[in-house]
Amino acid sequence: MSDGKKMPSSRSKHLKSLILQIAANWLTDELKELKQAKEDYMAENAPAVSMSGDSAALQEICKKLMLQLDKIDEERYDLESKVAKENKSIEELKIKMVDLGGVKKPALKKVRMSASAMLTALLGTKHTVNMELRAGLKPVTKEKKEEPADAAGDWRANIEEKADRKKMFEG
Repeated sequence: MSDGKKMPSSRSKHLKSLILQIAANWLTDELKELKQAKEDYMAENAPAVSMSGDSAALQEICKKLMLQLDKIDEERYDLESKVAKENKSIEELKIKMVDLGGVKKPALKKVRMSASAMLTALLGTKHTVNMELRAGLKPVTKEKKEEPADAAGDWRANIEEKADRKKMFEG
């Protein structure tokens, strides 16, 4: 195969079938081991109960079973709390990893699009927005009116009008 020669399809199919047979054998062996382990565990932790006897003996068996159930429930609760605690610590460590490593920003692609095209893409065709900012402005003409310099600075010219205004506030 390192020569660059291609393997015939019949040989590759044969090898594939052999690999699948080996994997199937491993799976059956694993299932047998699991079944045997389960039977051993059940024989060790839950021996067969003899139901012969009077009601007092049966009540005693029920009490023993209840005690075993309580013990198993306590173990289950302890294991669940340990798992929850470990999951929480794993999440905290993941957050720390992200904080330490920093978040890499993806490279953004350059998009050539006008502002009005972006707004129509975002808002749709129903909302038309005009990006011509100068369209709504009024035209302003710049005309200079020449006033005499002394007219603007002469405060005595309007003294009569200001005197009437002063009387209005006093009265």
